Amino acid sequence: MQPPHRMIVDLVNMLVSGSLNGAIAKTLGNAAVAFIAAVALGVSGAIVIHRLRRVRDTLEPLFATYYAIPVFAFYPLLIIVFGLNAAPQIFIGAMLGVVAVIVNTLNGLDRVPGVLLKTARVQHMGVRETAWRITLPYAAPYILTGAKLAVAYSLIGIIGAEFIMSNGGMGYEISFAYNNFDNKTMYPLILLILLVSVSINMLFARWEKAILARRGLR
Repeated sequence: MQPPHRMIVDLVNMLVSGSLNGAIAKTLGNAAVAFIAAVALGVSGAIVIHRLRRVRDTLEPLFATYYAIPVFAFYPLLIIVFGLNAAPQIFIGAMLGVVAVIVNTLNGLDRVPGVLLKTARVQHMGVRETAWRITLPYAAPYILTGAKLAVAYSLIGIIGAEFIMSNGGMGYEISFAYNNFDNKTMYPLILLILLVSVSINMLFARWEKAILARRGLR
């Protein structure tokens, strides 16, 4: 294993040379699409599930055990359905992230004060307007918690799928470097993934603290 300072030096050299910029851009781009899909589907799905008690009672046991399902086992099937392109990888990344967003959004929606919902009814707000103006803003800190998890899960899904079957991307490059004992490539790429994930999560954490501080909760 390389010493940490060598990983940093090799990472800087790699980025400056641009030798793997295409692989990095491919992975981060696919992870961004998977993340956006997970958040959009997770928030909208949570709003619907929150209003349908029987559906929620049916799905909650699945949510509790969802991450025990080996999602990567469906990768060959997804290749048959979507073809040999980025879609199967994005689908897996979104699948891993969406449940974390749903669970945390539901947690936030459960905590919306009844007086706010009563105010919405008095003002004759529809379902969409109530969600947009009241419930989602109030649940925003919890949604951001789900988003932070979705960042990690999306990266895991994309990189893991690239490990299994891909001809490009950071996951493929890490796998190739591992099989060829190329530590100068493998560890800097792992460090880059860690830095990207931590940086994005820190941004979401600051946003979450700002919302809570504005409400006088921190």
